[in-house]
Amino acid sequence: MDLGARPPVFSATVETADDHVRVTVTGEVDMATADTMFQTALRQPAARVTLDLRAVTFFDSAAIHALVRLARQLPDALTVLPSRQVRRVLDVSGLGGQVWLRPD
Repeated sequence: MDLGARPPVFSATVETADDHVRVTVTGEVDMATADTMFQTALRQPAARVTLDLRAVTFFDSAAIHALVRLARQLPDALTVLPSRQVRRVLDVSGLGGQVWLRPD
């Protein structure tokens, strides 16, 4: 057990303007934090939701699952801005061509 290790960094902040919600996620999205990302994006009803993942440093299968659930919950309303790491994971998983995924 490494007592000197720092806990993973994660945050999800929300900005609202009219009918648009922007969720900015930073740090690691994994099985401990993916549901928080999901719930934060759905916290307020909105016609458009932008999920800004450009500051995400780690994205695992739980994060992919949460993102796919969001896309299903928000058809035609979700936009995802990926970091380089998130883009790579989504490309490898076969999700790199989704309409909700914006170029880097």
